Amino acid sequence: MPMRFVWNDCGVDCPGWISAIGVVTSDTPRDFDEFSRSRNLTNAAIVLDSSGGSVNDSIALGRRWRKLGLLTTVGTTVEIRTPVGERPAVVPGAYCESMCVFLLLSGKTRYVPDGVYVRVHQIWMGDRAENARASTYSAQDMMIVERDIGRLAKFTFDMGGTGDLLLLALNVPPWEELHTLSRAELQLSNLYTTDAAPDMLLALEPQAVSAAAAKVKPLQDRLVSEAPSLVPESLPVGTHKTAQALPTGGSATKTPQN
Repeated sequence: MPMRFVWNDCGVDCPGWISAIGVVTSDTPRDFDEFSRSRNLTNAAIVLDSSGGSVNDSIALGRRWRKLGLLTTVGTTVEIRTPVGERPAVVPGAYCESMCVFLLLSGKTRYVPDGVYVRVHQIWMGDRAENARASTYSAQDMMIVERDIGRLAKFTFDMGGTGDLLLLALNVPPWEELHTLSRAELQLSNLYTTDAAPDMLLALEPQAVSAAAAKVKPLQDRLVSEAPSLVPESLPVGTHKTAQALPTGGSATKTPQN
């Protein structure tokens, strides 16, 4: 499903946060602009649960987030029962895959809790990713992928990431299982900047969070069979195609290996 944004108000004892759930499409940057128009999101927190999407639209979205100084993290937002009633909470078990990893990188502050899966692979032509080895490619197709890798590299360095992140991602073709980044690789890639949990996580009682996490249903299939035609508004006329970073190498039902 296309990425959607939800504001979670957790009461006077903790700050609210944004849930960002789903795949980045050509509409996502505009949807975020609409979402943020009536809110002051400067230095807000955004919780990611996404399987990637369009390279160029993710880059555009990430630059918006960095400009706002957002804190990025990975998790699933659920409702928990407290003595004063139901309230939202963030629990682990979520996936941040493909271009979602670069959205995580766009946060001015980045926190990666234990129990989440941050997974990478190569970007590819979206309409041929599921049968990549049997597909044919023109020189124009290769130009698009090479161009978008260059844009992704610039974005990575602009956001404070390292070449190691690009190397880890670009070593995994679409016919292989997505690579789950180990704690050491997360650090090597500079994907997290703090070990201090955000206030919205610290304010919760562990027992309530554990009970809520146990009820989170795993996604049965994160394979994407068909990608939409994505047209970033910021691209010059004639560059109407974009590579995709959708998880085509594995399913979340399998146990990721570091």
